[in-house]
Amino acid sequence: MGAGVSALAADAQRGFPLRPGLDDVPESCISSIFMCLDPPEICKLASLNRAFRGASLADFVWETKLPSNYRYLVKKVLGQSPETLSKKETYARLCCPNRFDGGSKEVWLDKHSGKLCLAVSAKALKITGIDDRRYWNHIPTEESRFQTVAYLQQIWWFEVVGELDFEFPPGAYSLFFRLQLGKSSKRFGRRVCTLDQVHGWNIKPVRFQLSTSNGQQAASECYLYEPGNWVHYHVGDFVIENSNSPAKIKFSMMQIDCTHTKGGLCVDSVLIYPSEFRLRLK
Repeated sequence: MGAGVSALAADAQRGFPLRPGLDDVPESCISSIFMCLDPPEICKLASLNRAFRGASLADFVWETKLPSNYRYLVKKVLGQSPETLSKKETYARLCCPNRFDGGSKEVWLDKHSGKLCLAVSAKALKITGIDDRRYWNHIPTEESRFQTVAYLQQIWWFEVVGELDFEFPPGAYSLFFRLQLGKSSKRFGRRVCTLDQVHGWNIKPVRFQLSTSNGQQAASECYLYEPGNWVHYHVGDFVIENSNSPAKIKFSMMQIDCTHTKGGLCVDSVLIYPSEFRLRLK
């Protein structure tokens, strides 16, 4: 190693140029490379030197990572004008879970891909009998991103309906209900789940439905399963082709066979993920 350093010093004294290093790479070239990398990779490389850091701040780099409807998201979710934020700051803030519509909904970007994900709380859903304490209660829990879930004690007519008006970037999306049979809590620091009120879900399946304002429809049926565990029940998929206007999405789940009661169910939220993320929810 010492000989190598001596050779470099000798070359410099003779007027020969030193071998180029990272500091010699033009910032514009680095920015062009960054456009092909994922955001976490860009942030790691930004710490190499001043040129890499400067390239990592370029607006045109981060604009390629943002969804096409980022201006709509900044206005609706962050409540700001897009022009007041740099593109990197816009990306960073949209990757954090952001509440809107009175805190009843939450949206965020996947930090690796910039894909949009959305959650709708149980309090934003129309639940038959929700105001009657004989049937339903809202209970606090750390197991929900909204810190509360709707708990069904017992009912004859089970129906949950939701509606969403939102501008999604183009792509394919999957919609899920996040449910749990049983009521979980902590006892002496350990998670326990009470199942004594769980009944009626093995007699008839629950029907899930989805429709969009442009005529797309999906439906599925299944028995609720895995007592004591949160399960994502896939309702169906829909495709957004144009992000210039909000899409209206309606979704529901019901079990309205009144020959028997059902109970012991926690309704947490409805999730909308890019269809390519479906495996993450299993």
